[in-house]
Formats: sequence, structure tokens, C-alpha cells
Amino acid sequence: MLIDPHAHMISRTTDDYEAMAAAGVVALIEPAFWLGQPRTFVGTYVDYLSTIVGWERFRAGQFGIRHYCTIGLNSKEANNEELAEGVMEWLPRFALKEGVVAIGEIGYDEQTALEDKYFRLQLTLAKELGLPVMVHTPHRDKKQGTSLSMDVCEEMGLDPSMVVIDHNNEETVGEVLDRGYWAGFSIYPSTKMGNARMVELLKQYGSERIIVDSACDWGISDCLGVAKTAQLALQSGVSEAVVSAVCYGNALAAYGQSGQMKESDWLSPPAIDQRTLYEGNSILRGGREPVIEEPGTQRRKGLTIE
Repeated sequence: MLIDPHAHMISRTTDDYEAMAAAGVVALIEPAFWLGQPRTFVGTYVDYLSTIVGWERFRAGQFGIRHYCTIGLNSKEANNEELAEGVMEWLPRFALKEGVVAIGEIGYDEQTALEDKYFRLQLTLAKELGLPVMVHTPHRDKKQGTSLSMDVCEEMGLDPSMVVIDHNNEETVGEVLDRGYWAGFSIYPSTKMGNARMVELLKQYGSERIIVDSACDWGISDCLGVAKTAQLALQSGVSEAVVSAVCYGNALAAYGQSGQMKESDWLSPPAIDQRTLYEGNSILRGGREPVIEEPGTQRRKGLTIE
């Protein structure tokens, strides 16, 4: 079984859910983030958050995948102060919805004063609600931004065990682990962190507090990044125990601290019935026959890579 803790599935197709389920993905976490172009007013952001706690949760469930999400104001759009102020008014209401496992993705992009302001405000919200945090580390000046992110988390009184520092690479992982944080790695086909590089990091660092993510976003990305990394790691001699931890157990441990995510969610799930509608809408197209499971269908247990 696999958990994908960084699936921006709103940019993907229904077929991606089907492919992920076939590859052994039993759960995914979709972080709120930038969609590839700026949102122009607060209402569009609210509609987006409504989609990831609503339709996407339903759509994943139609393939037997448990869908969770993180809620937050992303670092890029924190620089639009009018938008940011409006979104901050809505976040507490969304953060309390079913299936929300963290405040995120939040943090820095260009490391501006506004990004810092809204990062701190959202860390405060996470503390008040007792939720974990998913931190987005910047693409530029990553090492400095990663260190700053952890400095601010500690200044704001967060326990490192409640914080996932994401988008790590070889330059940042050592400090993140040394300071007691969870270290996430977003796997891309050609940039940031690839499958082979990730396997080498697993050989060097092992599995403690390391989480492998895919990156299913608006650009060139691969919804099977976790499954492919797991397969390559096993083929490269990494133990099944390590692969199971970084592709399943650690994500469950980190985000399970929210109280919104537990293993029984997918080991004893509702039966799939693709005749079900969400606000009158179906995933089915073109006369496709619905999948209908018998009640009590058991999901696969253990590490499964196909």
C-alpha cells in the first residue's frame, strides 16, 4: 500500500485516480496551493478550497482511494495582500472540515515580508487547531529559505514533530532531519527531485522521518511518482521496511496527528459504487459501466507495487 502526500489532483484527470489505485495507492493528501496562474479575488480561492474538500474527495473515493487535504494560503499568493486578507478570514472554517489533515502548503517563495507575515499567521492557526503543518520550501535560495522556515516555526512555538518540511533536496535534508522535522521529497520526472536521486538519499539516510511524495500539479509531473520510486528502491536493494516507511507509514504517522486520517479508513472502506452522484454529478462518461463492489470488500494489506 502507498500513500501519496502531495497530489495536486485538481490538475489531473479521473484516469489518474484509476492509475494510482491500480499502482497500490490507497490514500492521497492534496495540498492547497497555486494553480499555475494568480487567482484574482477571494471568491475564486474559496471555490478552489471547496473543490478539494468536496468533489475531489468524492472523485478519489470512486476508485477506492481515501482523499485528504491540507488548507492554507500559499506563499506566492501571500504577496497579494488584499487576496491574502480575505483568504485568511475563510481558512478557519475550511481547516475544521472533515479530511483536513494539516495547514499547508505555507511558507516562502521569494521570502518577502508579506510571505513572512502570512506564514506566521497560519502557523498560529495551526497551533490553535492542533493541526500539523506542511511547509513549502522556496525554489530559489532553497537552503536559506528552508533554514528560515524552521527558525520561524520554532520562534512561533511549533513542535518539529508536527511540521513537514517539503520539497527537500540533497542540500537541505541533513539540517531538516537534524532539527527533528519530517522531510518530504516531491518526485518530478525531470526537475527538483527524481526517482533515482531519491533512492540514493534513502540509502544514505534510511527511513526515519522521510516522506516520499509525487507532484501531480499543473506542469509536467507524474501521479505515479511514489509508486515508481518505491519500485526502483526495491530493485536497487533498499529494504521493504524502508520503502514501506517512506511511502506509507511515515505519512500516516505525520498527518495522522490531525485525528482526521487513520489506517482503518482504507482497510475497511465503504464499498465502491460508481453510480453514486455528488451534487448531481457522476464521474462516468460515454456509457461506461459503473464499478460496484460488494459491501465488506477488503483492501490489500502490506506493501504492494504492481
